[in-house]
Amino acid sequence: MKRILSILMMAFVQILFAQTAPYITVNVASDGSGQFTSIQKAINSLRDFGPGEALIKIKAGTYKEKIVIPSSKHKVTLQGENAENTILINDDYSGKIDALNEKMTTFNSYTLLVMADEVKISNLTIQNTWCNKGQAVSLHVEGDKFVIKDSKILGCQDTVYATGNHSRQYFENCFIEGTTDFIFGSATVVFKNCTIKSLADSYITAASTQQGKKFGFVFFDCQLIAKDGITKVFLGRPWRSFASTVFINTEMGNHILPEGWNPWKGDAMFPEKEKTTYYAEFGSRGEGGNVSKRVSWSHQLTKKEVKNYTIDKIFGDWNPVQ
Repeated sequence: MKRILSILMMAFVQILFAQTAPYITVNVASDGSGQFTSIQKAINSLRDFGPGEALIKIKAGTYKEKIVIPSSKHKVTLQGENAENTILINDDYSGKIDALNEKMTTFNSYTLLVMADEVKISNLTIQNTWCNKGQAVSLHVEGDKFVIKDSKILGCQDTVYATGNHSRQYFENCFIEGTTDFIFGSATVVFKNCTIKSLADSYITAASTQQGKKFGFVFFDCQLIAKDGITKVFLGRPWRSFASTVFINTEMGNHILPEGWNPWKGDAMFPEKEKTTYYAEFGSRGEGGNVSKRVSWSHQLTKKEVKNYTIDKIFGDWNPVQ
């Protein structure tokens, strides 16, 4: 009987390990010591709709590439050696002439585009080096169940494009910087313990949350900082009429304007967005966290209301922190 129990236990452990371990591991190194010197080539080498997680380990180095993780390459993990020295960069921007002699737009200016579901990223810097000259996306995510941790996303205008009405995304311990609308889009996104740095007097967020969606951008325990000399920054402005953005227990520097939020006046296609936008805070602190002069159409959550902001309630059947 003991032998049978032992065999069953070993089989269970093997099954459990098989469910959690990557089915393939690929190494990328710019110095040629890995299987690939290109991250995109490593992604392309993976089996379409593979049976489990595919792990791509990226050695420290600078990789100048325009990278796409297509929908067929689901369950891909990009794991850098460390965020300081493992750097993905590109310099496309809206208005740049591409190989077909056509102008690029904001939406194809990305350094990294994630279209697949269940993609994880850690210990990387993702950067668009085109700065202060127009829209230039660093990270563009459309897939569902996206997780990024311990990483830096650097750019200027439109740094992070978190989009897709059915996309759920989770950012933890990340550093994000930019100038105008540098976190924007329609996805449901949680930012946990992130540092958000403003490089210009402008706007941090520009959500375009779909009507009827309960959650848009939710920031937990984050820190809002700014470059020296920056003193006039709004928490957000609504890109579309039902923009939803909530800051919970966030440290706000003195660069945050007392009114907090901007209605984006002058948008002829979507006028009077302040009537339908949902902007809220709870537990804001720091010099920019004084909410006494916030715009009248924003909200201060009660202790009862803030209980609705949990990972389970925001993401439903997906828990990225398990």
